[in-house]
Amino acid sequence: MSNNEDLESMETRPVRTIDLESLKALAHPLRVKIFDVLSTYGEFTASGLAERLGESSGATSYHLRQLEKHGFVREVEGKGVGRERWWERVPGAVNLGLDVAAESAAGKEATQLVMKEWSNNRERTLADFLDKGEGSLSKDWIEASMISVTNVFVTNRELAEFAEKIAKLAAKFAEKHRNQRTEGSRPVQIQINAFPVVDGEEITTQKREEEK
Repeated sequence: MSNNEDLESMETRPVRTIDLESLKALAHPLRVKIFDVLSTYGEFTASGLAERLGESSGATSYHLRQLEKHGFVREVEGKGVGRERWWERVPGAVNLGLDVAAESAAGKEATQLVMKEWSNNRERTLADFLDKGEGSLSKDWIEASMISVTNVFVTNRELAEFAEKIAKLAAKFAEKHRNQRTEGSRPVQIQINAFPVVDGEEITTQKREEEK
């Protein structure tokens, strides 16, 4: 199962499989939100994060330090005046390391929390686009966007091959445009989901015979 927070491949940027202690450190709703904001929008100060997330700057400062301790964020060098500090996400994809997490109840709980928060944050981002996009974005941006659902019957190997191709395509695109700050550019989030329908049935020889 691919569980990268970013669609990136080892061919372009490093992929970090985090250990149990780092996973448990990330497993806090506000820390996941901070991590997501820095991933999506780029550099922020603690006060800027507090304003965006509706939290106190003391809370965001504390959680930034915890994220820094475990290698998720870092201070932006050469930026900031006085006590003002700017923060950025440490580059590279993050893999939750499900094999490690599965070894303990704490690991499973931490993984579930992080994955749930990531999912909630992505759903909110998509919902904001659906609710506010046409009123706040130009026609060109609306027409350039895509929301698509495709239903297929495939084997797990075919799904894995497709997911790998999509991940590589997204990685190549992201590597080219990640730090782009040209006229007319803005933050864009690419959401690509591909997963088995849990309450569906896997087709077997016996199942095919029964359907004849």
